[in-house]
Amino acid sequence: MSASERPVVDLFIIGGGINGCGIARDAAGRGLSVTLAEMGDLAQGTSSASTKLFHGGLRYLEYFEFRLVREALKERETLLAAMPHISWPMRFVLPYSPDMRFESDTPTSRLLGLVMPWMKGRRPAWLIRLGLFLYDNLGGRRILPGTKRLDLARDPLAAPLKPGFRLGWEYSDCWVQDSRLVVLNARDAAARGATILTRTRVTHAERAGDLWQVTTEGPDGPQSHRARALVNAGGPWVEDVIRNVAHIQSAEGVRLVRGSHIVVPRLYDHDRCYFFQGTDGRIIFAIPYEQDFTLIGTTDMDHQGAPGAARCSDEERDYLCAFASRYFAQPVTPDQVVWTYSGVRPLYNDGAKSATAATRDYVLSLDDRGPPLLNVFGGKITTYRRLAESAMARLARFFPQCGGDWTAGVALPGGDFPVDGVAALIARLQADYPFLSPRLSRRLVRTYGTDAHALLAGAKGMADLGRDFGAGLTGTEVRWLMDREYARSAEDILWRRTKLGLHMDEEQARELDRFVKGQ
Repeated sequence: MSASERPVVDLFIIGGGINGCGIARDAAGRGLSVTLAEMGDLAQGTSSASTKLFHGGLRYLEYFEFRLVREALKERETLLAAMPHISWPMRFVLPYSPDMRFESDTPTSRLLGLVMPWMKGRRPAWLIRLGLFLYDNLGGRRILPGTKRLDLARDPLAAPLKPGFRLGWEYSDCWVQDSRLVVLNARDAAARGATILTRTRVTHAERAGDLWQVTTEGPDGPQSHRARALVNAGGPWVEDVIRNVAHIQSAEGVRLVRGSHIVVPRLYDHDRCYFFQGTDGRIIFAIPYEQDFTLIGTTDMDHQGAPGAARCSDEERDYLCAFASRYFAQPVTPDQVVWTYSGVRPLYNDGAKSATAATRDYVLSLDDRGPPLLNVFGGKITTYRRLAESAMARLARFFPQCGGDWTAGVALPGGDFPVDGVAALIARLQADYPFLSPRLSRRLVRTYGTDAHALLAGAKGMADLGRDFGAGLTGTEVRWLMDREYARSAEDILWRRTKLGLHMDEEQARELDRFVKGQ
């Protein structure tokens, strides 16, 4: 179909990460026609390589980013209510050590250095408690419990730690399955009328009168599209889209910051996370992960080279192992690492001296010299929904028919049950399908929520679910992921729609890939 024959859409969105899919969902729900093109798989870049937290960003308080922290804290509970299957509350243990330091260039460090120079960059206990008080109260917390003081000389939560920690605190944040969040936003956008094109690269975009003329290269070859507005949500590629796809001169750009993580066999038996502060001013998390593992991260390093080539370096792996080993009684060693991943954060280039200090806030830049172009810089996974609302506020004047804000509290697919209803949903699934193991029932609910019943509909036994690929993955689930969640390869399924790649060997992965590509 030629561009002249294809209907003009209101928004054409470049990028299938969390910001692109969040904007597509929001816009489609307002009654706008939307096409989104992603050059690879949904969430293939930064959006599947986060620390997987809905959090306010406790350390951002040191940079006086109070607006960003407040917005993120408010969003935690809004998002939790909309997706209780893929997001849930977590408690974080923050042990205190007198050796904790600020990064030297944070506003808090500079201020404390002026009024209390004898501290020599140390984080005093009273300041950490003040930060946690602000963290509890800036965002109007309603669901999550507040901070409590821990006596680590007696508390069992100190058992995995080296002896000597006496003081600590426990506070709340939320876990989220980041790549599933992206896919569910895309699914909901499509259900509301959006067209989602994966494996479809935008090769050229230009203004032609009152419209954008967009050329894509995808599975069906070159295609042309026309749109009233263009949204560049290219993530780490946002600058490349501006200069090499739209061919627009702009002084704005991104600072690419690599965040790497390691995964090791489970280091302790309880469900709490640990928040560790280092002697270099950095922080890392140690988080229970996929039932059998512990996730440790992240680093913050300026990234050179192609965004898609980001890998956890040996230096970063060793840094994370050494950092965690300063706290854990049993050292974390490189030979324990079973998986690493690394993502590139496309932070707005605000001229900060260090990668850690660069702002995590988002910047929306509107070029309205002709049909509008909205460029999305930066952002956090926690504030994606608010970013989408802000993007639509910038574009609303071009679309008088556009509806108002609507996404707050509206469930994503599978999330239409109470925040505290996971256990009941698992119990109901096991009652309806008694052949499921408890582990598989839990995974299906944590992956699909109420959609787990639709996925299993009519099955009387495991044999009815088709081929067993290992780790509880069946042919029925694979077909669901292909038909409804845009999966096109084993990698899509094992490392983005799920994390079953941690539980399967290379031959099982190859068998799955042959099955997917042979369908």
